[in-house]
Amino acid sequence: MSLSLVQSRALLGLEAVQVTVEVHLANGLPSFTLVGLADVEVKEARERVRCAIQNSGLEFPNNKRITVNLAPADLPKDSGRLDLPIALGILAASGQIDAGALAGFEFAGELSLSGELRPVRGALAMALALRKTTTCPQLILPPGNAEEAALVPDSRVIRARHLLDVVHHFAPGGQAKDADGTPLEQDPDGWVRVEAAPPQRANIGPDLADVKGQVAAKRALEIAAAGGHSLLLVGPPGSGKSMLAQRFANLLPDLDTDEALESAAIGSLCGRFDMQRWGQRPTCSPHHSASAVALVGGGSPPRPGEISLAHHGVLFLDELPEFPRPALEALREPLETGTITIARAARRAEFPARFQLIAAMNPCPCGYLGSSIRACRCTPDQVSRYQGKLSGPLMDRIDLHVEVPALAAEDLLNSPPGESSAAIRERSRVARARAVQRQGSSNQALAGQAIDQFVALEPAASKFLQTAAAQLGWSARSTHRTLKIARTIADLAGAESTQLANVAEAMQYRRVLKAAG
Repeated sequence: MSLSLVQSRALLGLEAVQVTVEVHLANGLPSFTLVGLADVEVKEARERVRCAIQNSGLEFPNNKRITVNLAPADLPKDSGRLDLPIALGILAASGQIDAGALAGFEFAGELSLSGELRPVRGALAMALALRKTTTCPQLILPPGNAEEAALVPDSRVIRARHLLDVVHHFAPGGQAKDADGTPLEQDPDGWVRVEAAPPQRANIGPDLADVKGQVAAKRALEIAAAGGHSLLLVGPPGSGKSMLAQRFANLLPDLDTDEALESAAIGSLCGRFDMQRWGQRPTCSPHHSASAVALVGGGSPPRPGEISLAHHGVLFLDELPEFPRPALEALREPLETGTITIARAARRAEFPARFQLIAAMNPCPCGYLGSSIRACRCTPDQVSRYQGKLSGPLMDRIDLHVEVPALAAEDLLNSPPGESSAAIRERSRVARARAVQRQGSSNQALAGQAIDQFVALEPAASKFLQTAAAQLGWSARSTHRTLKIARTIADLAGAESTQLANVAEAMQYRRVLKAAG
């Protein structure tokens, strides 16, 4: 048979779209033509496939006109994931393997020149896409990718180490032979069905007990963890802002299976999936020189940025005013919606970006505005310009603004260890579970009528908030965010309604930055 069809997948955002590799062999001038909107990496597969087939002892049809079509033709294809399907298509079209036996399987893998299979990006996304299909075909992947894809429940994944391992399975009569008819050897461990058991989840990281003092900041971290709120830490250099932020992920509750799969699938798209970190909430800490594309994603085809890689986890932005203004302004929409849409002329991709923003900054260029330990040497104009790098709309979207003062040497050396992360994490877990049971989401996700319905604001608290918001000139967003923070504080206290004391504490977290006078 001179025509064969092999199934694979191409990545479009977080979606793994089915691709049919059609291979046709015909008489004529020898050639190898690859069509179907293939990227440079895919076009280079011609040489990799030719060498892999020949070095595996199989016959490459050099005297034929080879045409490979990657359908659908208008879908961009990138990376070397299609090497294995193209090689199998050529072998099937030339009669060296059974073309009919390929039905019910999907393949992905990059080929080395010796025929060994190398891992590719997005294996977990492919397995998730197969779970949504009615037929649920078997997925054949290289080592590393197979164990990753097997994390998806009810997936059928086979690991193959070499091209010959796949050829042996589909060879007529179950025995692969070279061009001279000599049987080819197979790696006994090469073709193995993988049923991976996820490693036990463990929160590995520094403990909040390492941070001495800073009771107010720790309280704010607890509230942020319980309600899913974003947080800004403001204080002089060396006051402990980075230490606090680096310990925040350990305060968050465990991911459920669907959340863990979604988070891991995004990491798989960028080749950053680590089996040992399965089920742990990611923490992304880009440098302040990162561009807007690095933060939100981009490219052609679009790839996720740091905010999507931090999905269901923490995005820590240290030295917040030093980030480029376009990068910071790009955070405004995903902070509200939990998604980011990347539109290009040819393609549009949507990535999830429901992260918790933890930001840190100095109050002024020298860092010591308002410090009781060291005098600030900045002029009012310098302070105004520095704080003005953060726009009002962005600051409005950050729920908690917390001051982190510098500790005196005596307090630092003599203070006992603080409360452990485990104790705070348990209180946060209970409070968040209470909110989810009540309204089906964290308090930060409340919007519209759900705020009025579930905040349960007492009359005295409502009157107090109205008066304060009018005097402070708050926007509707600021008022609503204060309500959601107050609801989280009430959940931590186990209260059914939001009381005046809860609102008063919540209002403390909306005014930190002060201009020099």
